Amino acid sequence: MAERFDTIWHNARLATVRADLPDLGVIEHGVIAARQGRIAFAGSRSDFPTDADAKERIDCEGRWITPGLVDCHTHLVFGGNRAHEFELRLKGASYEEIARAGGGIVSTVAATRGASEAELVAGALPRLDALIGEGVTTIEIKSGYGLNTETETRQLSAARALGNKRSVGVRTSFLGAHALPPEAEGDKDRYIDLVCREMLPAVAKAGLADAVDAFMEGIAFSGEQTARVFGAAKALGLPIKLHADQLSDLGGAALAAEFSALSADHLEHTDEAGVVAMARAGTVAVLLPGAFYFIRETTKPPVELFRAHGVNMALATDCNPGSSPLTSLLLAMNMGATLFRMTVAECLAGVTREGARALGMLDETGTLEAGKYCDLAIWDIERPAELIYRMGFNPLHRRVWRGK
Repeated sequence: MAERFDTIWHNARLATVRADLPDLGVIEHGVIAARQGRIAFAGSRSDFPTDADAKERIDCEGRWITPGLVDCHTHLVFGGNRAHEFELRLKGASYEEIARAGGGIVSTVAATRGASEAELVAGALPRLDALIGEGVTTIEIKSGYGLNTETETRQLSAARALGNKRSVGVRTSFLGAHALPPEAEGDKDRYIDLVCREMLPAVAKAGLADAVDAFMEGIAFSGEQTARVFGAAKALGLPIKLHADQLSDLGGAALAAEFSALSADHLEHTDEAGVVAMARAGTVAVLLPGAFYFIRETTKPPVELFRAHGVNMALATDCNPGSSPLTSLLLAMNMGATLFRMTVAECLAGVTREGARALGMLDETGTLEAGKYCDLAIWDIERPAELIYRMGFNPLHRRVWRGK
C-alpha cells in the first residue's frame, strides 16, 4: 500500500543543516514530505517511495529549502521606543546624561508599565511580522522591562499571546534580573530577594516562562546575585540562560556553565577558561552582532576559541529598544559574517540548528529531519551563501510552519 502524506515538496535543493552531515548537509535532488505537521521524510529523491501519495504536491522548481529560521534571543515585547535618545546621542549626549534625564532602560520600563497587554501585543506585532517575513518560524521573547511582578507577568503573557495571533513558535524567558527599578533605590540585593521570593514563583505558577535569564554585568547584577536567581530557577525546574560578559569579563560564561545553562549570550569579553567551561557543559554561545554594531563595541567575541573548543554558536537579533533595534535575522547573519568572521555554514546553522539548541528545542526543530516540526523556509537563491551575502534583500519564496 502506498505511503500517504499531507504534503510533498519536490524538485528542491535541501540545506538540511543536519549535524551528522558535512557543512550544510546539502541534498541536491531533495524531497520533503509532511504528515500531521511534522516531517515524515527529508532526503534524496532516489530514496523516496515512487508510489507515495499526498493531498498536495508542490514543485519547488529547483529552489532551496532550509529549516525555518530560529531567533533565539529577543526582547520583542516592550512599550515605547528610544529613537529620541538615539538622536540625542548622535548630537553628543552621553548615556549618563540621557539616563539622568529619565532616559535609558528606565524610560522603557515606564512605558512598558504604562501599557496594557493589548497595547504591548499591538506594538510587538509589526516587529514579529518583519521577522516572520524573513522565514522565522520560532522566536524567543524575554521579559525584563517591567521589573515588578505585575508588569513582568503582563510582558510574558503578551509574548504568549503573539504565538496565538501568528503562526510562529514562541518561547519565553523571564528576565526579572535585567536592571534595577527606580523604586529599589539602589539596593540590588533587596531587589534580587524580590525576584527570587515573589516574581519568579508567580511567573512559574502561571506557566508563563520556558526559561530564566539574567544580566550579569557591572551595570546590572553580580555573580553572587545572579547565582541566587539561578538557584531559585533550578528549584522550580526552569532552565537557565544568561546575558554574559558583554561589557567586561566577570566570569559570566563560567557561571552559566556551572548551572548547565542552555546558552550564554553576547560573550564579547569571555576568556578561554569561560569557553572551556561552556564546552564541558554543552552551553551554546549566542552571538548578537546587532548590539555589537549599535553600541559601537570594539572587542569581538572569541569565535576562534569557540571553534577550537567545540562550543556551538548561535546567532540572534537581540531585538530591543535600546541597543539592538534589529528585526532582520538575515542582516544578523551578514553581521555575524562581516563583523565576527563567521562562515556561511556557521551563520546558517546559527539561526537554525544552534538557535534551536540554545532554546532546548533541537529535538523539535532546527534541522530538516524526520520527526521534527515541518518548519521550512523556501528561498529564491542559487546558493545558500546569498542568504548571508546580501543586505536589505529578502529572497524568501514561501514559509511553512507546522506543515502549512
